[in-house]
Amino acid sequence: MYGVGVGGGGGGFNAPSTASGRRKNQEDDEEEEEEETGDGRVLEAWERAYADDRSWEALQEDESGLLRPIDTKNLVHSQYRRRLLLRSAAAAARIQKGLIRYLYIVIDLSKAASEMDYRPSRMAVVAKCAEAFIREFFDQNPLSHVGLVTIKDGISHRLTEIGGSPESQINALMGKLECSGDSSLQNALELVNGYLNQIPSYGHKEVLFLYSALNTCDPGDIMETIEKCKKSKVRCSVIGLAAEIFICKHLCEETGGSYTVALDESHFKELLLEHAPPPPAIAEYAAANLIKMGFPQRGAEDLISICSCHKKIKSGAEGYICPRCKVNVCELPTECRTCGLTLVSSPHLARSYHHLFPVAPFDEVTFKLGQKGGQNCFGCQQSLINTGGQSNIHVRCPKCNHHFCFDCDIYIHESLHNCPGCESQRSSSR
Repeated sequence: MYGVGVGGGGGGFNAPSTASGRRKNQEDDEEEEEEETGDGRVLEAWERAYADDRSWEALQEDESGLLRPIDTKNLVHSQYRRRLLLRSAAAAARIQKGLIRYLYIVIDLSKAASEMDYRPSRMAVVAKCAEAFIREFFDQNPLSHVGLVTIKDGISHRLTEIGGSPESQINALMGKLECSGDSSLQNALELVNGYLNQIPSYGHKEVLFLYSALNTCDPGDIMETIEKCKKSKVRCSVIGLAAEIFICKHLCEETGGSYTVALDESHFKELLLEHAPPPPAIAEYAAANLIKMGFPQRGAEDLISICSCHKKIKSGAEGYICPRCKVNVCELPTECRTCGLTLVSSPHLARSYHHLFPVAPFDEVTFKLGQKGGQNCFGCQQSLINTGGQSNIHVRCPKCNHHFCFDCDIYIHESLHNCPGCESQRSSSR
């Protein structure tokens, strides 16, 4: 057993002796007790919690001295615009992306996940953000599949099989939130690589680590395992919650993934959601394949059959009938366990193409008094003029020149994936 620590490829962390650890805790307690304000008053424990956040610095006053409500709308929109411009740059370069992804999310539940530098703990923040990520992932990748793996006590355990149901993944995760022991990066890679080698050749194999520990305690040579993942064409990415670790950075560089370290909870969620859109496909991995797919229909209400997924008796209205072997399946998309046919619905297939033909980013503009047009949002018809006669900063489609508010801008690019102004011009020209 050996560990790999921060900034180096070998060595590790030696556990401090009991006496030295006790002295360190006493020194930390003394430092906390001596923390004072500017006027010399010692801060209470509950005051120190708020002093770290310094949330009062975001407050602003109006002309009459009253507190002005905090407007986070522009901040949220600026973060969204930054993500949009990054995605549009990739789309302009015609980068090939994988539509059918097989992703394993590896969650570190070692004792490091119980640290409370994230409120209330790293484990709680990871679980909350992982739930939002799973829903967003399936919304943007309707043909893809996700599985969950946890690391605890130096052992990796597959929490769920890889599948296309967000609810089953989330329910399984929320029922297994316990932290203990050390983390083992090698054991997780060995487990995930074995499962991903069984997927079809047209699928894009990915692993996303949500890593809390500062070391990894492995039973063998992790460099051999990384080389094995590289040969298997598994793309590994890591989001760290503590500090940068050499072995995680080396893993991502070798397999073509990305390595980032979160600063706080909001930054962690932002980094996590960046993995929801399909990443650029690596050239030698992106082989084109024709895939046979079936479009099943719902069974008749009076039909009673055994579900091939859970081996339970269900009525026809509760499932779908495979067009090839007539077997009942519970959810879509999935792979028929009897004949192996990929089963999808037509909306799933249509929604998966918006990454190939995204809506162009809108231009930020400001309406000037006396200018014709642009006074109302073309989407929601709300006025773009403030009560004081000044215009809000809004956006304009570069193709149809219609104006939209920030909320409609986010909705068009994140959910609708079509510009209403351009679509209305197409329908009027027919």
